[in-house]
Amino acid sequence: MKTLFTFALAGLLATSALASNDNEDLMALSDARAKFKKVNVLLKEGVGKAKVAIMDENGKILHQRKVKATDENVLVPYDLNSLPCGEYQVKITTEDEEVTYTVETFDKKKEIREYPLMAYGKIIDGETINLAVIGLTEPGVDVKIRYEDTDKLIYAETIDHPDGFRKDYKLEGVNPEDVYLEVKDVKGRTRILHF
Repeated sequence: MKTLFTFALAGLLATSALASNDNEDLMALSDARAKFKKVNVLLKEGVGKAKVAIMDENGKILHQRKVKATDENVLVPYDLNSLPCGEYQVKITTEDEEVTYTVETFDKKKEIREYPLMAYGKIIDGETINLAVIGLTEPGVDVKIRYEDTDKLIYAETIDHPDGFRKDYKLEGVNPEDVYLEVKDVKGRTRILHF
């Protein structure tokens, strides 16, 4: 009788140990991760038949499908581009166990490129040059007119126009080919214009 009781107790302990490891087993054999607005659910070999559900933060099922992972790993991709960024739950359910992962989707950061200062100059006549500056995002452009051979400053001004501008500069007694323009915006972008 004592032996029978020992076997029963050992069997009960083994069963409870297996039952408590079930959830850990599924956790070890699965994974769910988000990259931007894509969620990948990995079911490793040995999970067997499983049901995978994507739910919103309130627990509402957005998508559900059955998957079988017996002989090889299975990757189940979900594209959530049509849904807002945020927290979602991935619930994986097998016959014996259930695991829920929380993933967070986010937008890919757009690369902000700094463009060069767009300034253009041309000779209008023997004493006049035209300057055009476009694509500004902030007002404040310093314009300097200098002699080509000595770099001596002839004229300087700051133009506070927010978008861009076009302006003629009359050079009395100076040939436009003997000068150059130095244009610098508030961001520090510079452009030198030779004629």
